[in-house]
Amino acid sequence: MLDNIQIVKPTEIEKRSMEIITSELGGRTWPEPEFSVVKRCIHTSADFDYADHLVFSENSTKIAMEAIKRGATIVTDTQMAAAGINKKTLAKFGGSVRCFMSDDDVALEAKERGVTRASICMERGAKIEGPVIFAIGNAPTALIRLYEMIQEKTVDPALIIGVPVGFVNVVESKELIMKAGVPYIVARGRKGGSNIAATICNALMYACRE
Repeated sequence: MLDNIQIVKPTEIEKRSMEIITSELGGRTWPEPEFSVVKRCIHTSADFDYADHLVFSENSTKIAMEAIKRGATIVTDTQMAAAGINKKTLAKFGGSVRCFMSDDDVALEAKERGVTRASICMERGAKIEGPVIFAIGNAPTALIRLYEMIQEKTVDPALIIGVPVGFVNVVESKELIMKAGVPYIVARGRKGGSNIAATICNALMYACRE
């Protein structure tokens, strides 16, 4: 029953996975660190569509890596994304992760204003000093609010990772960010998720160590 199971040492599993992904991409490649970002998204999801759907603005990865090295704060729209980011590695660069979604005052303000908590969280993130990377894996309303604040010149993000998953305003919100005039990494279409947002953050951090 176990005849077809490969015995792979724990330390070799990720390496072997990346080799399989590279092989199945059939020779397709990207400049680094974009290639590492693409491969890690595929590794996280087992979904090769990310090879076609991930879009990088010009120099976005370089700009993001410079921000990380300057102690960037990563603001997420879910606790799941925050949990998935390698905070130990980020801390080595002087950075941290913030997610305001569970704050009582955020919920209260959102209810009073008739908006989503994710929108309020983006406003909180905009007030953080220093470089800020917004990693959005769930809420299109977070991307829409970021777009509005960019137009208002009340936020200047180092990078926006726009990978919310779903059906309502997901595609449209990603397209807005691609027109906002700021560095971005976007997964076009409906696919994405908090795990993908965290994966992209980690891939950028790991690239900083190399």
